[in-house]
Amino acid sequence: MLNFQKNLTKPFFMVLSLPATAMGFALSVQIAALSWILNTKFGFNLEEIGYVWLAGPAAGILGQVIIGLVSDNVWFWGGRRRPFILIGGIIASIMLLALPNIGVISEALGLEEVIGVAIAVALSLDLAINISFNPTRSVIADVTPKGAVRTKGYTWMQTISGFFGVVAYLIGAFISNYTLIYLGAILVFLFSVIPTLFITEPKNLTPEDEIIDTDQSKQKTNLPEFLKVCVAHAFTWIGVQTMFIYTFSFIKENIMGFGTTEQLTEAQNDEIGFITGVSFAILNTVGFLLPALVLEPITKKIGRVKTHMLCIATMAIGYLLIILFGNSSATLFILMAVVGIGWAAVVSLPFAIMSETVDQSRMGWYMGLFNLSVVLPQLVASGLGGFIDTAENKSMIFIISAISLGISAVLWLLVKENKNNIQHS
Repeated sequence: MLNFQKNLTKPFFMVLSLPATAMGFALSVQIAALSWILNTKFGFNLEEIGYVWLAGPAAGILGQVIIGLVSDNVWFWGGRRRPFILIGGIIASIMLLALPNIGVISEALGLEEVIGVAIAVALSLDLAINISFNPTRSVIADVTPKGAVRTKGYTWMQTISGFFGVVAYLIGAFISNYTLIYLGAILVFLFSVIPTLFITEPKNLTPEDEIIDTDQSKQKTNLPEFLKVCVAHAFTWIGVQTMFIYTFSFIKENIMGFGTTEQLTEAQNDEIGFITGVSFAILNTVGFLLPALVLEPITKKIGRVKTHMLCIATMAIGYLLIILFGNSSATLFILMAVVGIGWAAVVSLPFAIMSETVDQSRMGWYMGLFNLSVVLPQLVASGLGGFIDTAENKSMIFIISAISLGISAVLWLLVKENKNNIQHS
């Protein structure tokens, strides 16, 4: 094991963050480009785009839980998480290359309708991401002790991943989504392969180290608290995924004044892509700056759960402000920074909170179950395309998001945090 891993140095946390960064970058490419390409290049309406996005949650249900369970109980290629990070990263790179070539693939297969190929590519990409996402997060828990160090591992993960997410959206906005896709394929491959050479996984995981309730010392997993975290996180993701899938439509209709299915010029399509890219770049800038610089110090004073709840409530308020005032690109950019406060918490704190309610030796399994609180809400959000498409005002997108985040904030109030975790943060 390298000294920088033994000593838990900053370079180690940076390297440890790269596999999750690879998958996050692939997801950023998908968020920035998939809906945009399907609508502007192939003329898909919101309902059809929703069907394509259904592929992701479907892949997640299969990939997250099964891979999580398997990765807890296997050891090959020098690790339990490493093989799945490598396999998923390579497949994701290939599928990113296929994304802008959906029409070419469809023509080569002799298919008149491209929606089937679009679904197949999206499904393969999401399955690859889901194969890797669980292990990239579980490995952080595997190689860090619980408490403040583990929180630091996950906040560093979000800092590094969030920075590259911002880079992804800025490339899409200021250069082109096609450049973003091809660069993404290279980066995802490198960030999946290289870190596995420098991270040494422990072959034995001791569940005794992860007992979180001293009054129930025989209980290795606090199932009630685990389920509370999952339900609260699920409502968060209904709102977040609705934003990711349909924001381009809000921009197209409410800001630029065009119909969803209206055919636009290349310059107009690029303008929509630009506003979308900058909006999500701002969201992710706040998302990667806050975890390590702001949220981690706050958690030491009031705890992770209270910090997370306040951030989620702020995100709900941000959505309400978009409904009321988001009628220009400048206003949308400003309010996306407010929404980013919640996003900073969503992508960092829940993993640390959840990881200390479960048995360390079954982290992959529980991480997979926890991710159902992401993929099942994504199914719900993907199914809203037809409803949103027929809505007279696309502010409905953020009405749904605001309600979901408000409910989530209330549910986080019900989650109890071990006081020892605050004291030792």
